[in-house]
Amino acid sequence: MAEVPQNLKYTKEHEWVELTGGKQATIGITHHAQEALGDITFIELPSIGKHFKKGEIFGVVESVKAASDLYMPVGGTVVEVNKSLETGPEQVNSSPYANGWMLKIEADNEAEINELLSAKDYAAII
Repeated sequence: MAEVPQNLKYTKEHEWVELTGGKQATIGITHHAQEALGDITFIELPSIGKHFKKGEIFGVVESVKAASDLYMPVGGTVVEVNKSLETGPEQVNSSPYANGWMLKIEADNEAEINELLSAKDYAAII
């Protein structure tokens, strides 16, 4: 079974969100998602300062098997991107919840984060 950390929130599209204080949140893709994609070869992430609404495409992840859109789990403004993924996209495979994080955002509405799936609910759908 795929790894599903209890302290995170999840989407049906297999993104995870960690509330890191106030309305700051870190976003990445789940262990299940990276496993399904296979070896990740390229990740396209947005610019710092770009704003997204919940559900909008914020980037693309490409693997040896497929290319897949990344969906913003909550509305917010990008405050940091994981630049190390430009030269080391395989970090998403080896460490999806730590070194493989993708974005840090300032969420528009903390309540949107609370509406996401719990670890238990996410585990039930994978």
